[in-house]
Parts: sequence; C-alpha cells; structure tokens
Amino acid sequence: MTGATDLPSWHGQAYSTKRHGTSFAHCDSEPVQTPGCVQAHGALIVLRPETLVISQASENTLALLGHDASALLGQSVGVVVGAQGEERLRTFLAVEPVERNPLYVLSVPGADGRLFDVTVHSNGGVLLLEFEATLRPAQGTAESGQSAEPDYYALMRKSVVRMQGARTLREFCDITVDELRAMTGFDRVMVYKFHADGHGEVFAESRLDTLAPWLGLHYPAADIPQPAREVFKQIWLRPTPDVGGALAEMVPLADPVSNKPLVMTHCALRGASVMYTEYLQNMKVTAGLTLSIRQDGELWGLIACHHYAGPKFVSYPVRTACEFLAQVASLQRRSAETREQLESRLRLEEVHRQLLAAASHVGELADLFEGEPTLADAVPCGGVALFHAGRWWRLGETPSDVDLDALAAWVAMRPEFLAATSPIYATDHLAADYPDGVALASVASGLLAVPLSRTKRSLMFWFRPETLRTIRWAGHPDDKPSVPGPNGARLTPRASFDLFQESVRGRSAPWLMFELDAIARLRVAVLELVVERSEQLAVLNADLLRSNEDLDAFAYVASHDLKEPLRGIHKYAHQLQVRTDSTDAEAQRQLGGLMRLTLRMDSLLDSLLHFSRVGRVLLELSQSDLNLVVADAIEMVGSRLDASKPEFVLPRPLPGIECDWVRCREIYVNLLSNALKYSDRADKRIEIGWIGASEPHARPLCPPDALGQPIFYVRDNGIGIAARHYEQVFKMFRRLHTRDTYGGGSGAGLAIVKKLVERHRGRIWIDSEPGVGSTFYFTLSADARPE
Repeated sequence: MTGATDLPSWHGQAYSTKRHGTSFAHCDSEPVQTPGCVQAHGALIVLRPETLVISQASENTLALLGHDASALLGQSVGVVVGAQGEERLRTFLAVEPVERNPLYVLSVPGADGRLFDVTVHSNGGVLLLEFEATLRPAQGTAESGQSAEPDYYALMRKSVVRMQGARTLREFCDITVDELRAMTGFDRVMVYKFHADGHGEVFAESRLDTLAPWLGLHYPAADIPQPAREVFKQIWLRPTPDVGGALAEMVPLADPVSNKPLVMTHCALRGASVMYTEYLQNMKVTAGLTLSIRQDGELWGLIACHHYAGPKFVSYPVRTACEFLAQVASLQRRSAETREQLESRLRLEEVHRQLLAAASHVGELADLFEGEPTLADAVPCGGVALFHAGRWWRLGETPSDVDLDALAAWVAMRPEFLAATSPIYATDHLAADYPDGVALASVASGLLAVPLSRTKRSLMFWFRPETLRTIRWAGHPDDKPSVPGPNGARLTPRASFDLFQESVRGRSAPWLMFELDAIARLRVAVLELVVERSEQLAVLNADLLRSNEDLDAFAYVASHDLKEPLRGIHKYAHQLQVRTDSTDAEAQRQLGGLMRLTLRMDSLLDSLLHFSRVGRVLLELSQSDLNLVVADAIEMVGSRLDASKPEFVLPRPLPGIECDWVRCREIYVNLLSNALKYSDRADKRIEIGWIGASEPHARPLCPPDALGQPIFYVRDNGIGIAARHYEQVFKMFRRLHTRDTYGGGSGAGLAIVKKLVERHRGRIWIDSEPGVGSTFYFTLSADARPE
C-alpha cells in the first residue's frame, strides 16, 4: 500500500472514505470492509451488546431519525426505537443467530414521516443496527413491527422451479437474470463469470431493449480487486442504491473502547468504495445491486444489477428474496452444469466402450488408430500419439517423433506422472511448464498424458491446439490513468469502455474434470487389456518354443536321416552307371538323371537346414564397417564368376553401423550372387550404395517403418522382375524360371536374405523393371545410424 504521507493509515486505525478519500496506488489496497462511513440514505447505530448502549452513530441520524449523533452516544437504544422497541430487540437477540447475519427486527418512524426497517447483526464484539426507509408511508407502530408485503414465497417458488428445469448452464444463468430483473426492476442484470486467470466474462444478460448488449464482454481481473472478492466470499448481497449519493461518517470514527475501525463487512449501508463508484459512474450506472455465486467457499461469479435512470432503492424484503435466489443459484448452478456435461460424459463412455471392444478383438493397441472410432475420439482433441512397441503411432495434428521423444522424457519426470495411483498430467498451457512447449503451441498448447505401464514405456498423449480466442474486452485492461485527487494523485478505474481485442496465445481449451475422469478409467481398462494380451503372448511364446523344438528335430532329420539315404542312392547309382554297358545310352541317361536328382535333393536339404537356423541364430552385433563387409562379400562371389568381368560400383563409401558381420556379409553375398545369376548381359554392372536418413529427396518409396533410417541397396542391370512377382521372390523355394535356367539354384537365397534382414529388425523391398534391372533396398536396424 502506498499513499500520501500526511494521511493516517487505515490499518488498525480510524479511516474514513468520506474524509480521507482514496490515495492508494492500487485498488487492492482500499479498506473496503472498514470505510468509516455509510451510504447517507440510511443510518447506522453501534451498540454495546451487554447494555444496548450506543457507542457510535452515523452523522446523519439527526436528519433521518431526529436525534443528533453526538447526543446519542452513551444513551440507551430505546431513545431511538422506544421502550417497547428496545424490549423487542432484547427478546430478539436472545433467540436469533445474529452473528454476522443481518436480520430484520422491527420498523420505526423516521424524522420525516417515513417508516424505517431496522436490521441487526453482531460483528467484532458490537451490535450494528441499520435503519433504511421502507419506501412506503408509515403504518402501524414500532411495537407492532407489521406491514403488508407481496408474497415473496410464491415469487421465489416460481423462480426456483424455472431454474431447476434448466438443462444447460447457460440456460440456467439466463433464467436467473430474467427472474432477478423481474423481481427488482433493474434496467440490466448480468451473470458475471470468473475464468481461471481471474478475469470475468458477461455470461448471461437480461436488459432493456434500448441498452447496448454486453453479453460476451470480458473484463480484466483487476476490475474486481481482491479485497472486494474477499468480501463477496462472506456476503450474498451488496446494494448501492445511489452511486453518486453522499456518505455519512461514523461518530466517533473509531470504536471508543478498542480504538479500532468499525468492521462493516455485513452492513448493507457500508460506505461504497470510491474505486467502485467511479467505476460505475464511468459506465453511466446510477444504482447497483451485486450478488455472489459461490462454489465450495470460492467465488464462481457475481450477479450484477445496473440501473441508469437515477437512484433505485430496493427494500429489505426484496433484497432478502434476492439473497435467497443467489443462494439457490449457487446450489443449483452445479446441478445445471452437471446436467449439461452428462450428455458429453455418456457420449465419451460409449466411445470408450467401442474402443475397448475393438482393442479386445484385434489385440493390438496400434489398431486403435484405424476404423471408427479411433483413439482420437476418446476425448475432444486435435491429435493423439501412442508410444507402443518401441515406436510412435500418431493421428491428427501432433508434434514430430523427435519432439514427442523429448516431451515424453520430460513428462515421465513430472510429479503427477510419478503418482502411485491415477498418474495423469493435464494442462491447457504447456509452455508454462515445459519451456520447449512454446514451439509446439500450434498443435500442443494443451496436453493430456497417461502412462500405460509403470515403466512409462507405453504412453498415450492427447493434444489440443492453441485456441486463438479473440476476447472482446470492455476497455483496455491496462488503461487505468492516474488523475489528481483531493489528497494527491491516485489511480481511477478506466474512463473509457471502448471495445478492443486481445488474442490469448499459448492456451488451449481446458480439459474438463469429467474428461480427465473418463481418460483415467480408460487407462485402467486398457492396462487390463495389455495384461490380458501379455498372458496370451506368453501362451503363444510357449507354443512357438515347442514349434521351434519340432523344427530343430526336423532339421536334424533333414540333415542326417534324409541325407544319409541320399548318399547311398547317389553311391549305388554311380556304381550302376560304371557297371552298365556304355553302349546302352538310355540306361546311362537314366542313371545320370538319378545322380543329378540326388545332388539337387541334397542341395535343397542344405538350404532348408540353413533357413531354419537363420531364424533362430543369435546375432553377434558389433560396430562394423560396411565397406569391409562388402569387399569380403565380393571376394567370396568372385570365386563363382564365369569368364565375364562384372563391374562392381560403390558411388560413395558405405557407413559404419551396428550389425552382425557374418550375417550382413551373407546378405550381400546372396544379393550379389542373385544379381550376377539373373543377367544375360555381357556388361554386367552392380551398384552397391546407401541413402542417408537426412536425404528425403533421394529416398525411394519404402514402408512407413523404414522412414528415418539409412537405406542400403544393391542395383543390377539384369533381366528385372515384374511387379506382380515382388512378394513371390522372397518365398522359400519359389522360382520365376525353370529349374536349370540361369544356372539353376534352390530358390532359397532371397528368402534367407529376407530372414536375415528381419533378424536385424529391418525391412527389404524391390524396385524393378523387366529388361532394365532390379534394385533391392533394405534397412538393417531401427537403431542403425551412420558413424
């Protein structure tokens, strides 16, 4: 708090808004609960609770009640309300709870013939009696305390029934402002809703047709300073019947016993804040009534009633009805909001049911990115990403894999993610927590993240993009000029309410609580499916192990029991060929064919044995120079060359990668042998090269899971392969030509290459044109990176 040095401090000392004005540099410093004065249309008398002796009185008691304030000090309250009124007050205090709870007790005639309603409450060890005109001619006496009033119960019953029938929050608020305007007669009634950052929005409005609409306008948080918000957490209603009306100071200004300022929080007559009245005057408002809407002890919003045609006095009974309506609104608002969310909640639950049914049927989480609904429908979002089986699966607008990796590493260390139960991280302003989130704002201003395992190796991310909400502010939030005041320069509320626009950046639509609850339940259900799937995989692995054992037994039979008879057949055929008369050409031809068949059968069994072992052999990975691997492969192939002199071309040096040297050499040997065999050209040319992961312009069409990896290739100018045979060439013992064409062969070479590539967690594919040549592309490892 700052202010002129010649003014007394209000904190713990006497202060009067009327006398001292406001010299504070910020409206958060104004003592709104201890203004030291009342609105002059009513009078306030302070009593000692034990004796009902007057200790303070507002200076306008003479004009309103016919008794000078100074003369009242030390007198019994009966001087003002009469002996029977005093007795009625004593009886009332003995049975009614008046602590911080203003209640009507009686009515007394005033100095000018008007009837004044008297309310009483206690606060800070004193009793406060407020006198306000009933706005009707005086009838009856103070002793009777009776007057004719409308049937407010019937009015309230009608209003509550309408409010309970609302199906959405906006409909509920519309009904609330309509009912309050009908009950009070104000020109404009608004529901003013607070947002998470404290600023307010006109959420519902009922007004005269001649007034400009304010529905949807936003106001900076500073327009309702914190002291005022604290007051509205304690009271339900605050009347200001005459914004430009005079103030009446308390006499004496401080409590004569404690020497402390009088706490007037619950007084309807409490002197209005200078900042507040200037604020209303800037909007041409002449009278106001404000009610609070609370949620769990906090302010959810306010109901603001404005009048523009001079003062507007609202009697105590009408204010009581309004206060009751505000309490009902606070209780029923959540019900209306819950009803509105119920449809969305049921819709989400149905989507989740369909997702779980699909996941249970297909058995793979990645399949939830296809069909209807998808994982992106699990909650309203712009995109979804799933990290599963060692890779990212994405749908919609999401960060890149690299950004997802960094984000996942950061999220995994968040306290929310480390929670033992229901680990979940949700934000509508990622950049506030995650510095690198600024660059992701267009797709990931909002993030909802949940793990699918305790190790955080499987993750689900939902993203919401930045919502460029164009907010119509009622005046610029920083436009609070400093102007001269009676006690020096001070700040005033804005003098202009011209609309301007401000885009709120870096924020997404917020994640609603029912959405978070639904995702938490979905996570638990998915985890159960993952566990069930793991159990199924365990059974399948056991079956696979038994199958491998059977394959081992078959391989042994193939290599021993079957090959041994073949050797015998070959031996006896040779002996018969030697003994058979050489002139018997037909017999010699048949025996020669039999020997060739035994040799071919032996070769096929060798290929089968090798193929079965390739799928089960353990790789010995090491950092290997592919240039040396290829050189070794060329040397091995060279021993099989005919008289032709093929040209081996390496456009640039090959990189070093982590691989199994022997198996990688076998890949190249088979591909080079295949290129040499299936060529009828005299100028055979074989190119051995690679394409870097950062060279997208040079990358051939390839499987999605091969993206982002270096691609290796062997290209020849041989006979080529028709596109319809691309898949067939990788199958065991599948040949595209007759047995003896192009030098024969078992038809197992490319099947073995495919198996070896897959053992390196790679992919292999073909690009070929008949009569032009073929190119075999392959990757060696998801982790392969050039040195």
